[in-house]
Amino acid sequence: MSARPVPRPGVLSIEAYVPGKSAAPGVPKVYKLSSNETPLGPSPKAVAAVKAMAGELEYYPDGAATALREAIAAKYGLDPARIVCGAGSDELLSLLTNAYVGPGDEGVFTTHGFLVYRIAILAAGGTPVIAEETNHTADVDAILAKVTPRTKIVFLANPNNPTGTYLPFDEVKRLHAGLPPQVLLVLDAAYAEYVRRNDYASGLELVATSENVVMTRTFSKIYGLAGLRLGWMVGPAHVVDAVNRIRGPFNVNAPAIAAGVAALSDEAHVAAAVAHNDEWLPWLSREIEALGLKVTPSVGNFLLIHFPETPGRTAKEADAFLTKRGLILRGVAAYGLSNALRLTVGTEEANRLVVAALADFLKAGAR
Repeated sequence: MSARPVPRPGVLSIEAYVPGKSAAPGVPKVYKLSSNETPLGPSPKAVAAVKAMAGELEYYPDGAATALREAIAAKYGLDPARIVCGAGSDELLSLLTNAYVGPGDEGVFTTHGFLVYRIAILAAGGTPVIAEETNHTADVDAILAKVTPRTKIVFLANPNNPTGTYLPFDEVKRLHAGLPPQVLLVLDAAYAEYVRRNDYASGLELVATSENVVMTRTFSKIYGLAGLRLGWMVGPAHVVDAVNRIRGPFNVNAPAIAAGVAALSDEAHVAAAVAHNDEWLPWLSREIEALGLKVTPSVGNFLLIHFPETPGRTAKEADAFLTKRGLILRGVAAYGLSNALRLTVGTEEANRLVVAALADFLKAGAR
């Protein structure tokens, strides 16, 4: 018998999620390019909405986040009764897993899929199952090959973080068609607003016509509300019912609800963020590849940069070099990408500084 409480099996197998760095000690100015945050910041309307709530913090929020669900429903043509809001889409991913996965069950995700999937599956007592990717891209046949009678949930980040790759909607539909009806397909579309490909779809159509598909979204990225922790999901009525039974009664705070409603109304701000990304994502790809580094093609607001294993030119050394200049990128060794760094598209100043610093790093390593 143990002399102290012992976590149940699976909990101690979890490697805690480590966020991207945000500081560079001793550097006068820091450019945080590690967490895929928008360089435009939040909508002024959202900021005003948060300030307006400052004098009402003694009141509990609306536990159903009614105003936000109705605003989301109006924007996308959805039934608000089929929407659940959460403290970021991370919370919703965990709630979905807790609702459908238990000991002996399996959850499937791809090699470089979002780390929260593995954490959520283990936390629920399930077994994580990894499907191999092809060229850092989800492979439908590989995913389907991993599905067994024990599979309860399949996660697909589309676009994927940290690779920036995506599956065309036809492939997503093929994945769904190949899954047993009792397996829940979770489409994580955190970066959907940035995608500019004609063959892409976030999954709303599939959710509307299926009994085993859920789509999750976030306000943390293009809407610039990461600090408020706000996300949402849409799914079949029976899935929504299950999630609502286990979520906290006031899981979304009042300032976040108000900011989300306001952010949705500011279409010009979102359009500006998309335009900025459309300009600088391809520019960064071209400039970095011109230095001789490989960049995985991305449809998000970030790039995965691959470094050689040559001493003096590795990703770890590049990270240290850039940090000394106040340029904070994201190491992705936890994703099995030890020789890569993820770069968020930043302001024009930050983007130009990163390219110049990488050029200097490579020159220094060549000596």
